[in-house]
Amino acid sequence: MKLFPLFADLNQRPVLVVGGGAVASRKTQALLEAGARVSVGAPQLTADLAALAAGGRIAHLAGAFQPDWLDDAWLVVAATDDRVVNAHVSRCAEARRIFCNVVDDPALSSFQVPSIVDRSPITVAISSAGVAPVLARRLRERIESMFDHTLAPLAQLAARHRAAIRAARPDLGARRRFYDWLLDGPVASLLRQARPADAEAALTEELETPQMVPPGSVVLVGAGPGDPGLLTLRALRALNEADVILYDRLVSPDILAMARRDAERVDVGKHPGEDHHATQTRIHGLMADNARLGRRVVRLKGGDAFIFGRGGEELQFLRARNIRYEVVPGITAALACAAHAGIPLTHRAHAQSVHLVTAHSSTEADTLDWPALAGATQTLAFYMGVGQLDALARRLIQHGRDPLTPFALVENGSRPQQRVLTGQLEDLPRLARAHGIHAPAMLFVGEVARLGDELHWFGQHLSERVDATT
Repeated sequence: MKLFPLFADLNQRPVLVVGGGAVASRKTQALLEAGARVSVGAPQLTADLAALAAGGRIAHLAGAFQPDWLDDAWLVVAATDDRVVNAHVSRCAEARRIFCNVVDDPALSSFQVPSIVDRSPITVAISSAGVAPVLARRLRERIESMFDHTLAPLAQLAARHRAAIRAARPDLGARRRFYDWLLDGPVASLLRQARPADAEAALTEELETPQMVPPGSVVLVGAGPGDPGLLTLRALRALNEADVILYDRLVSPDILAMARRDAERVDVGKHPGEDHHATQTRIHGLMADNARLGRRVVRLKGGDAFIFGRGGEELQFLRARNIRYEVVPGITAALACAAHAGIPLTHRAHAQSVHLVTAHSSTEADTLDWPALAGATQTLAFYMGVGQLDALARRLIQHGRDPLTPFALVENGSRPQQRVLTGQLEDLPRLARAHGIHAPAMLFVGEVARLGDELHWFGQHLSERVDATT
């Protein structure tokens, strides 16, 4: 079940809690903190709830649940220890289209109460859709440790000056840069030093300082092989600062989901059958046009931009036009796919060097040194080779590579659907066809590939190896 995240304004709105025990007491207190007008319906109340009722903080509806208790309610929480009663509350609420939470019973609930990190007015909510509350609680504990308690006064300071900020920075990009400065600059530091007056003075001074429109820039970001957990911290920051993201075909949706929500996303991926020269020309034009408008452009590439990613060509284009740029390296596919397949690219007993090779050259203008590649005690890592497996195997064997040399073909490396096919070089094309291996996939050739049979740990492993002694 996928829930729609929602922060509800309950201030001075009537809410019903059914149940008078300890759980109902906790829910009631949280609702009161949100400003709700709470009615608690139950035959008896805990001492805490009774004190709230005596003090006029809540209304007590004595007795068993009655459907008319829902007459004015905006939402309801069922917190009794009787599932039959809770189910009755849920059905009545559903009939009236009132959101209902039944504590610890997702099947009867139309909304869930998340775990909360409270830095009011900043609130972080974590939900497991009610199926793993302990996991949500553990995540909340981790997030609590990430956020300084000065985040609350910083947000309150920004709220007080919101109108002035909008007036001084009417341009959306300039306003974003100001808020970045607010979080990263002297204001936050002064608040951590318990100097709120100085912090406010620094904010006011910055607002009154005339601003120059900064030039646009391009950040070349390596997105890695697809697993969002392999994205570097610097890459994540670039994605959250981007105005425009120009992304390649192999960049996973999970990576794009980590970018700033309002950033413009443009698919510039090269697809089979297209004129790649024309596509690259379009990419150059988009980078330049957006940078000249003062935008922060992220050029997002699968793997690493400097390993068969035309990163050098794009930087040359930018340098020739005096456009500012920087580079954020990514984990290239050879490293990630080998690691996720349990294959060390080097090994003292098997391989003293690694060759990163683009397989396109096996069918285009072939300038590869095949005799050198066919040598032993080295690992070959072929990019973009799925369509050329017949030619790759044939040429390596023709130039002296043992037909029984181990290979590993890693499809969708590092992603949940990863498959690893291992076998012997002479069988490579046949086995790949038999198992329907498709791009994106990395091919590894060399004795280290044999270790994938022993050390594999991630995804599906398909071994078709035949021992040469049998």
